[in-house]
Amino acid sequence: MAASRSLSDWLTWLETLSPAEIDLGLDRVHDVLGRMSLQRPDHVFLIAGTNGKGSSVAMTDALLRAAGMRIGTYTSPHIINFNERIAVDGRYATDAEIVSAFETVEDARNGVPLTYFEYGTLAALVVFSDAGLDAWILEVGMGGRLDATNAIDPTAALITNVALDHCDWLGEDIETIAGEKAGVMRPGIPVVYSGTDVPRAILDRAEEVGATLLLRDRDYTLDGIPQLGLLGEFQVGNAAAVLALLKASNIAAATDPALVESVLPTVRLTGRGQLIEQDGVQWLFDVAHNPAAAGALADLLESNRPDGATTAIIGMLDDKDVEGVVQALNAHIDRWICVSADSHRALPAAELGRRVANACNRPCLIADSLDAALEVARRDAAINDRILVTGSFYLVGPVLERLGVASP
Repeated sequence: MAASRSLSDWLTWLETLSPAEIDLGLDRVHDVLGRMSLQRPDHVFLIAGTNGKGSSVAMTDALLRAAGMRIGTYTSPHIINFNERIAVDGRYATDAEIVSAFETVEDARNGVPLTYFEYGTLAALVVFSDAGLDAWILEVGMGGRLDATNAIDPTAALITNVALDHCDWLGEDIETIAGEKAGVMRPGIPVVYSGTDVPRAILDRAEEVGATLLLRDRDYTLDGIPQLGLLGEFQVGNAAAVLALLKASNIAAATDPALVESVLPTVRLTGRGQLIEQDGVQWLFDVAHNPAAAGALADLLESNRPDGATTAIIGMLDDKDVEGVVQALNAHIDRWICVSADSHRALPAAELGRRVANACNRPCLIADSLDAALEVARRDAAINDRILVTGSFYLVGPVLERLGVASP
């Protein structure tokens, strides 16, 4: 790959690099890492779980930076631009920084067939190493045990929760999926679990490897959490787990009550419970793409109920539980508009519409394009109505871009 290529050229090329978009395993990443001399920080946090990872990363980052530390965050997928995945001290990496990191990875790759995600993960680590940071916060892409981020040994980890998602790769039941997520544990490190129902596989793995497992209501509580900037009652549990993670890592400055009180109300996250108003209509953006996330979104819809009707624009990928998501939300929706998300893995709008209609028994429109869906939603919305955009990162991002909505 020519060094003079743009970031867009690199990303297009990466999509052709491996025949498998998802190919779980650490051997390839370890192989390439072994040929790179990376400067590792004092703290590496791995954030795993089914839902709530992005929120947990955002709160951890904000608290650590407010405490005076220099932080790198790696998250996925992005909402609009690839640069969002790699941030240093709250600033997205530039095209030039990412291209330089890609060149470093390519020099070390030696023909190893990395996936798009693996290549991006290694590039993030290069950016962080070059920046000489105090801590890296790495969001696990899928599962944990075999995810590329798990090639870096963490100093502490957080598992938000376990629910059914990515079943084709992680397993068909909660315990099997939990076993995959528990793969982020290491001997002697603190691991916080923020869910209320703790799978047996989490407990067993902690005991097996000798990790220090911290559980809600046993080792930490939800007491003292201030009003949060992130919407949804479930975010209180995420915030409490983040504080437990930082306390267990002996970073006292980041958990000072006055600092927590001032920082957590300011944290926002694009596409997660993001609420705006345009022309008297409430827009709510949330990337809920599995039944558990949809259940949390349903609670948010109920607690922020408008005076008018709610239209949901939905697009989903072909490996998702459409019926589970729709049924969780349906009581709060007056009509649905189905559209194809912006991904080659998206369910076609017609097929999505058929499944939504069968599951919800409410009006369901099939839109020929995203622009058509937005035109209908805005045309028919009255003052105090609400438009929900949900189902996939690959829908929420393009809608935010079309509406000209800045990151919160």
